[in-house]
Amino acid sequence: MASVLDLAPVVPVVVVDDPSDAVPLARALVAGGLPAIEVTLRTPAAPEAIRAIADAVPDAVVGAGTVITPEQVAEAASAGARFLVSPGWTDVLLDAMHGSGVPYLPGVSTTSEVVALLERGVREMKFFPAEAAGGTAYLKSLYGPLPQARFCPTGGIGPATAPAYLALPNVGCVGGSWMLPQDAVAARDWGRVEALAREAAGLSAGVTCR
Repeated sequence: MASVLDLAPVVPVVVVDDPSDAVPLARALVAGGLPAIEVTLRTPAAPEAIRAIADAVPDAVVGAGTVITPEQVAEAASAGARFLVSPGWTDVLLDAMHGSGVPYLPGVSTTSEVVALLERGVREMKFFPAEAAGGTAYLKSLYGPLPQARFCPTGGIGPATAPAYLALPNVGCVGGSWMLPQDAVAARDWGRVEALAREAAGLSAGVTCR
C-alpha cells in the first residue's frame, strides 16, 4: 500500500455510532475521492464498522484512529484496519503498533517527540492537535532542522485552513471531519457526504472549498 499520506489530500476522521452506517458512509467517501478513512475508536461500534468497511468496500483503505493501548492495536488489526493513528505515543504503544505489521502514524505535538520518533526510524507522523499546537507556523519551523519528518496534521482544520497546511513541504495530507456534518450523517444523506468529500478531494495548496 502507498503511504497513507499520499492517498488523498484529506483523510476523513469518522466517528461511527451505528455500525449499519459504516458501509454506505465509506462508499460515499470513496466515491467522492477520499479512499483513506480513519474510523476512531471512540465508540463501541468502531471495531465492527472497521470490519464491515474492510469486507464490503474494497476501494477503501480503512484505518483505526484514537489508538492508545496495545489492546486496541490488536483489536484494530484483527478487525481489518490497514493503518493505525494515535493522538500521542509511548514506547509501549509504539512497540505494539510496530509489532502489528500495520502502517501507523503516531501523534506528536513537540519537537522532542518528533526527534524521538526519528531515532526509532519513524518518518511519518500525525501532528495533533494541529491548530492548538502551533498550526502551519509550527510545522514550517520544523521543516528546516527536520526535513525528513512528514506529517498528517489533524485537529481544528477545515476547508478554509487545509490548503495552507497542504502547501507545506513536510505535510502529505490533513485529517478532518468537515465532510461528515452531523446532520447529514444523522439523516443518512450520503449524497451530501459524497459531494463534500469530492470538494475535499479537490483541495490543493492555496485552493479552498467554496
